[in-house]
Amino acid sequence: MPVKPNSEPGVLGLLMRVATFNIESLDVGPKAHVDLETRAGVLRPVLERLAADALCLQEVNGQRVSGRSGRQLVALDRVLAGTRYQEYARATSSPGGSDIADVHNLVTLSRFPIVSQRAVLHDFVPALAPPRIAKSSPDLKPQEIRFDRPLLLTEIEVPGGPRLSVINAHLRAPLASPVAGQKSGPFAWRSVGGWAEGFLLSAVKRDAQALELRLLLEELLQGDAGRLIAVAGDFNAPDPSTALLIAVAPEEDLGTSELAAHSLVVLDRAISADRRWSILHHGRPQMVDHILASRALYGRFRSVEVHNEWLGDEALGFGKALHSAASYHAPVVAEFDMRGVG
Repeated sequence: MPVKPNSEPGVLGLLMRVATFNIESLDVGPKAHVDLETRAGVLRPVLERLAADALCLQEVNGQRVSGRSGRQLVALDRVLAGTRYQEYARATSSPGGSDIADVHNLVTLSRFPIVSQRAVLHDFVPALAPPRIAKSSPDLKPQEIRFDRPLLLTEIEVPGGPRLSVINAHLRAPLASPVAGQKSGPFAWRSVGGWAEGFLLSAVKRDAQALELRLLLEELLQGDAGRLIAVAGDFNAPDPSTALLIAVAPEEDLGTSELAAHSLVVLDRAISADRRWSILHHGRPQMVDHILASRALYGRFRSVEVHNEWLGDEALGFGKALHSAASYHAPVVAEFDMRGVG
């Protein structure tokens, strides 16, 4: 159910802040790795510092509520209570298309009205036939390769300014996907071949969904190359990588300048190298969360930040079975000048 948008936009039609944040399995009750009130106390200052007008969240889990059909976003509602985001317009998506999923929903919050929303799941790229490499379970029928979650497209009406298309994305993580008969535990494998096959499956999922993102962008840009589009999310892919290259479609890879208006701009390239990281893994900083802009939106781009000052090392945390009260991903926020009529 959409939440009523804020009716007092403040500095109208000037600078608009678009942010992305993988909030990492936000949940409540027995499924929560960290008590929700503890998480809320840590997350609220992170969200407030973003001061986002449009906020793309990933990994928001859904909960059952007695007397109500389907799942609700109880944990998210509790975290947002008392913040600027409590009354923002809201778009959600799930693999089911309409119902809130158990885990890893995408949620886009907007200070301005959301006039339309669309979940994109195998709309452009069909489910794929998997390779059969591991031979230990030849009697098991292979399952088709499907994406873990959709893309979420929202159209945001900026009062006094142009319409902004925002795509919330969360691509497959670079962890090996399960392979029937090949695992002995959550992170333990029975064979190197089984692990390698699972790792390949994850890479295929990530790159194939990047293709779906690119084909969605082509649909949006086909009739209007000047469309204002922001893609924000956890790509689980550094720059450069196959997935990011597919999404961006660089002019030099296209081999023609005639299609340059369809290329996207990786905004975090404007961040200095020593600050450009959104996760730490074994002490290695990596930028895997991105905000991309269409060429037309890039003309309105003013600044970008990654808020990683508080970020811990995910590998150290997992090694100690410690789940972060906030997240092992840093949020990214970009600012755009949305004055004028689009």
